[in-house]
Amino acid sequence: MDVFAERLKELRIQNHMTRRELAQILNVKKQSYSRYELGTGQPSLETLCRTAEYYNVSVDYLPGITEI
Repeated sequence: MDVFAERLKELRIQNHMTRRELAQILNVKKQSYSRYELGTGQPSLETLCRTAEYYNVSVDYLPGITEI
């Protein structure tokens, strides 16, 4: 699993969210969100930014560019 997929799953679990709940918050289909966590799909830049904003992390943190 790639860093991005691992971090998405880790953040979702830490926040006690389901994939369905997060997909609704990010305005994407549940199947799309599931693919992000499985490492078989990549979100759009807009979805990536919404995800970072929701979790209050930097966009660079999600794909593993930084550890902050």
